[in-house]
Amino acid sequence: MTTEWTYDGTLREMPTEAGVLRYHEAGEGTPLLLLHGSGPGVTGWRNFRGILPTFAERFRCLVLEFPGFGVSDDFGGHPMITAFGAVGTFVDALGLDSVDIIGNSMGGAVGINFATNQPAKVRRLVTIGGIGTNIFSPGPSEGIRLLQEFTEDPTRQRLVDWLHSMVYDPALVTEQLIEERWALATDPPTLESARRMYGKAAFAQMMAAMRASDAPLPWATMHKLAAPTLLTWGRDDRVSPLDMALIPMRTIPNAELHVFPNCGHWAMIEAKDAFESAVLAFLTR
Repeated sequence: MTTEWTYDGTLREMPTEAGVLRYHEAGEGTPLLLLHGSGPGVTGWRNFRGILPTFAERFRCLVLEFPGFGVSDDFGGHPMITAFGAVGTFVDALGLDSVDIIGNSMGGAVGINFATNQPAKVRRLVTIGGIGTNIFSPGPSEGIRLLQEFTEDPTRQRLVDWLHSMVYDPALVTEQLIEERWALATDPPTLESARRMYGKAAFAQMMAAMRASDAPLPWATMHKLAAPTLLTWGRDDRVSPLDMALIPMRTIPNAELHVFPNCGHWAMIEAKDAFESAVLAFLTR
């Protein structure tokens, strides 16, 4: 019997001192934490609703909505930094001894941070693009530049241009997807939060701070990651080009790399069946 997992039927709330975290819960078994990426109108539900039925058959799926993206409360500050803290708060509040993690793009970076700092809490980790650093390709990438342009001047056409940079097959950018993303992306508090992350001034300030700091860059600490890791990537990713995978693949001690052909940044959507097969094999091995 196939269970129909709906948005309202899976939505849960968790009060915290900083505000309310919202998440979706489906299935039973080993806890599987799904962490979404960034970008206009993104939510955990939109990133992962397509693969939720498959994974909920084997796992207790927990799709966390990060603060500042229009579903959970906005905790203030840089959304990625806030997300780092939110994962620990969330896992502890649910009393979970350990979790598996699937992290898309920014969610992968958050997952690596959590797994490195709380190694006993993460059994296995799966990332979808978004980590490492450009080696051969210029940065910021095409997708990041389009994201910055939308954040600075949010027009419908700029949203469409950004969405097309996320996928290999332009047919995936439907009117329904555009309308769904546009409604949340132009919500004033959500847009203000995005500007703290991707506004050109904020982005330049972040890069300058990283250059001035004595702390190692995130990609230079991946050798500390203990959890078995599956790096998944779209071969045709124009947000996180494939050469970004080389340093994580080499430096994460127990890492595997799976590359999906004819696939952009959203491997879990554009290569859904192959993604489910590869990730289930890794998590249940």
